[in-house]
Amino acid sequence: MAAPASPLSHDAIIQDSWKRCRAFGLNHQSAPAFDQLPAEGIAQLLESQHSLVQTTHQEVLPYYENILSNSNCLIMLADNQGQVLTSWGTQRFIEPSLTRGFSAGASWMERCSGTNAIGTALACEQAVHIEHDEHFLKANRFMTGSAAPIFDAERKVIAVLDVSSDSYLPPSHTLGMVKMMSQSVENRLILNLFHGQHFQLTFNTGLNNLDSQWAGLLIFDETGQVLSANRRADNLLGISLSRVSVESLFKVSLLELLNQPDGLPFALQASGRNRFQCLLKRPKQMPIQARLFSAEPKSAEPAVTAHAAISLNTLHFGDSRVEKAVRQAERLLEKDIPLLIHGETGVGKEVFVKALHQASSRSEQPFIAVNCAAIPAELVESELFGYEKGAFTGANQKGSIGLIRKADKGTLFLDEIGDMPLPTQARLLRVLQERCVQPVGSSELFPVDIRIISATNRSLREQVQLGRFREDLYYRIGGLTLELPPLRERSDKQALFKRLWEQHREPSQWAGLSREVMELFSRHPWPGNLRQVSSVMQVALAMAEEQPVRPEHLPDDFFVDLEMEPVDLPEPMAVDLNDAEDLNRQLAAAGGNISHLARRLGVSRNTLYKRLRQSES
Repeated sequence: MAAPASPLSHDAIIQDSWKRCRAFGLNHQSAPAFDQLPAEGIAQLLESQHSLVQTTHQEVLPYYENILSNSNCLIMLADNQGQVLTSWGTQRFIEPSLTRGFSAGASWMERCSGTNAIGTALACEQAVHIEHDEHFLKANRFMTGSAAPIFDAERKVIAVLDVSSDSYLPPSHTLGMVKMMSQSVENRLILNLFHGQHFQLTFNTGLNNLDSQWAGLLIFDETGQVLSANRRADNLLGISLSRVSVESLFKVSLLELLNQPDGLPFALQASGRNRFQCLLKRPKQMPIQARLFSAEPKSAEPAVTAHAAISLNTLHFGDSRVEKAVRQAERLLEKDIPLLIHGETGVGKEVFVKALHQASSRSEQPFIAVNCAAIPAELVESELFGYEKGAFTGANQKGSIGLIRKADKGTLFLDEIGDMPLPTQARLLRVLQERCVQPVGSSELFPVDIRIISATNRSLREQVQLGRFREDLYYRIGGLTLELPPLRERSDKQALFKRLWEQHREPSQWAGLSREVMELFSRHPWPGNLRQVSSVMQVALAMAEEQPVRPEHLPDDFFVDLEMEPVDLPEPMAVDLNDAEDLNRQLAAAGGNISHLARRLGVSRNTLYKRLRQSES
């Protein structure tokens, strides 16, 4: 159980790589060889790596769509031989003569392509960032790249993820992003390998980052032996985990650990001084010896998740509209009056409803959330109401009880109910009237005791007028309509930003948000509301590490919504970036628009931020 190896410094990585390149017989004028595979070899390569590519696609695509889609960058996945498997993003920035190096089958190993993010990450087995001039071959110096190796459950490098661009992106930004993505892929590979056949322990420094990709992950069997762990678990526990007992890692007996409630957070003291918040997930088919002394969960569905532990009183920090919604909801906690929550996407409707559930007498019973917009129209009825075995082609041969019956005795949250198809609305109305569910393909009725809370980002009254929502259902679910304001209209934004920083930071990240970032956060329109703030905050903290969060740590997409009307600047734009007085004068002339001034000066926004900060010191 040795401590995890210390990573090499950036300078050491570059120096060692250049030495290797010279030993390979390369010089700065050498052309990248790429060692492209023939078409038949490419087909065999992709077939052999199909599972890895599919898993990576599932984990990487959300990062690309939500954070990197507006950036001029390309994400590449390569195998442990540096051979490109697939990519996401744009190739517009690539030098035309080098485009073959960015297609499937091309190799980026140092021996043929010199110092580069993919090959160098594989050589040193750690995440790296390679700036323009740090590439050994001059032909590759048109780009920057950040890459992180992907390890399998046996801690062997099986692939590498890379983010490349021709922009001067800050190393902390792209390196942090690629680390996050590679960790997500590693976690998924571990979970896929064991298929839920063993105990899964997730742990982290706080309740609010338990579902983060940075959480520690342990897979152990019924005897307590650790079968696999992610690298984050190594770092949190300060040791390299390999076939150790879970009892040696935490101050807990196996009996006590297995008696923890399934799906509910609990605290564990590590063998050192650290204390962690944890979640235990039992195997799908629990071994007999484990069943003999483990506590049975109270419900087939967990009543709450880690984030649901939030209370009603912590939902607002002084905003009168949110406080009013909370107080009205509290008065109806135990009354059979349906609630309809209205608000834009991302304002925290589900968090609000989870807090209501947790404050009610149903808190120990299931909380089932259904996003009506996310279920294909053809499957909504079978998902909600369940179905008899053989009810339709493709149905589970055992049938399904459906989400409504799973919520029996608890709370059913119907999010985006305005997207529910009209035929399903009619069946739901019958359930609300009769408090019984009739599965698809069955004539039998099953009684249910549920509290229904609905939410929408649309005006249901308008939907009724347009004939897209049943009027009788609208009045049935809308006993009291609560309005949650968008973030841009809230008066407690500053306190919210600090709260979200506190939720997502690591214990060592005490430096906080810089004054510039707080000003930018206050000016931002936040079209994605609290969901967008959480995403931006997590990325920024990953980039900043233990520094204060500064503008250069924020993702590029954050700045797109801050763009103002262009301001005419005096020509020519010959500005000495080292002249603080001239720089601030030009910024004032630009109306304080950092992005606009950076474009006029021909420098990156991050470079301009750094120069301005240096001028203040």
